[in-house]
Amino acid sequence: MEATSSTHIAEIQKDDADDKPVIPAALKFVISNIKIIVPAQLTSDNYPIWRSQVLKLLNANGFFSFLLPTATPPASHKTLSTGSKVPNPKHQEWVLIDQNLAAALCSTLSPAILPYVIHLTSTSEIWSALERRLQSSNRSRVIQLKNELHTVQMKSQTMAQYLQQNKTIVDNIVSAGAILDQEDVLLYTLNRLPPSYNALKTTIRAMQTPMDLENLYSLLITEEINLQSESLRQLNFSDSSTALYSHRGRGQRGRVKPSSQPARTSNTPIPQCQICNKKGHSAHNCWHRLNTTVNPPDTTAPNPQSRALVAATDSNNHDWYLNTGASAHLTNSMENLSQATSYNGPDNITVGDGRSLSITHTGNGILPTPYRKLKLNSLFHVPNLSHNLLSVSNLTQDNNVSVNFNPSGFTIKDMKTNRTILSGPSNRGLYPVRSATTFVFPKKALTATSQAASLWHQRLGHTNSRIIQAISTTNKNLHIPHNFSFCSECTTSKGHKLAFTNNRSHSTMPLEIIHTDVWGPAPVP
Repeated sequence: MEATSSTHIAEIQKDDADDKPVIPAALKFVISNIKIIVPAQLTSDNYPIWRSQVLKLLNANGFFSFLLPTATPPASHKTLSTGSKVPNPKHQEWVLIDQNLAAALCSTLSPAILPYVIHLTSTSEIWSALERRLQSSNRSRVIQLKNELHTVQMKSQTMAQYLQQNKTIVDNIVSAGAILDQEDVLLYTLNRLPPSYNALKTTIRAMQTPMDLENLYSLLITEEINLQSESLRQLNFSDSSTALYSHRGRGQRGRVKPSSQPARTSNTPIPQCQICNKKGHSAHNCWHRLNTTVNPPDTTAPNPQSRALVAATDSNNHDWYLNTGASAHLTNSMENLSQATSYNGPDNITVGDGRSLSITHTGNGILPTPYRKLKLNSLFHVPNLSHNLLSVSNLTQDNNVSVNFNPSGFTIKDMKTNRTILSGPSNRGLYPVRSATTFVFPKKALTATSQAASLWHQRLGHTNSRIIQAISTTNKNLHIPHNFSFCSECTTSKGHKLAFTNNRSHSTMPLEIIHTDVWGPAPVP
């Protein structure tokens, strides 16, 4: 009887083990690889990408039905033919799959999103809650990005920076799930270009077939290079004479100002053209800049508010000008910079005629003087600048020197030794520092020291004393002394004239040792 009961219990346990659900192989694959296939955790910004990756993963493994709002589990019990109810194995299998999928989804959520679904139980509830919360915020983000794309402007950026800013916004819009036509992107990009690109914009708009964005970006960058080259060419041609504007005291010549501020205020004098002598524009924007027959009227009357130093075409543009109002050293030549790097900051240079000049590179430089080299830290390259400017403040701080000004000129002294390392005259109210080619270095006499007679004896191939005396007599500038001393090398080399000692060795076969008198070459220093 006991044996029969034990057998019955074992059969019941076996039946229970057979009814226990087993995790499917596809579900094991999803759980093991979901973080590899969906590497980025869900945030409020990447919902479209995350949703697409999860949908493809679950659909490929046959679990898409668990995401639908209609997904409901089977009945927990089933009724047998005898009328008794037993647990439904399909219900247990469905719950097993659903809970594992819910846990896998939660593992891909960021800490900021997880609190929104932590109280939900089924996979479909979690999926629906994420759609309701993130789909609306995603549409708001798309609208915000499109508004930003409408308002982006080039301003002081380079063409490459402007195009990269546009591309970043477009990529964010596409990643948010919105569809953006390439012609719309092209239109937005062209509309925010400065007026100097009007000719290119007209040509692109008149094309019969739309241009793709890659070709558009290439054309815009090429046009930027052409415009810069043309601007420099016109500036060099038109500015046969350039004026440096000098206020009384600490003027604005060479002062660095942020580009966000206006280039001219109510206190700034109106610029006057050096070609036609009309006010309100500079020589760079004059209608007559290419007309060589225009003769402007003579306006040599002094201005009590300002004075101008006219630099003729044959003036030395490599010279530097001391400036107490400049906050940085400025140069128009890349040759003055060492280890130059591109400048991407917001600052520009405002000169005396009201123009704003752009900074292209920054680095350090050296100003050579007759006694020491002066460091030029924070040196900016401004291609359209007519003359090089030295910031007195930076020059004195970086080199521990003092600069003294007087009506006749300037003096730069070393603060440690009080030695004058550079001085120069003033020129029409300005203080030019001449280039290194114009420096007059202290004169030094070339001296020749008298060398020993033995050294000349060796240089001349161990010649005899008579020849050395003859050379010294005919070439007084060599200062060869006559006190010839004993030379051991000459004595050794003449040893072959002495009689050899008797040697009983005989060499009768090839390659045997042969004793002979071999000497040379004589040592020559």
